[in-house]
Amino acid sequence: MIALELMVVSVSLNFIFFSLYLDDIVGQVFSLLIISTIGAESALGLALILVLYRLKQDIGVDIINSLKG
Repeated sequence: MIALELMVVSVSLNFIFFSLYLDDIVGQVFSLLIISTIGAESALGLALILVLYRLKQDIGVDIINSLKG
């Protein structure tokens, strides 16, 4: 998951650099959209882990598997 985040950030940096090179703002706007989406995704994942910890008082893989239903 961390590798995926790093790849998305590197793609976003490529958009910014090409935007500066081509003197166009579209790449910068698109990279801002990408970074805000990734930030919201990370916040949602952290919120789910916190809720799981508050309910079960433990964050283990076996407890996460028990949430399947």
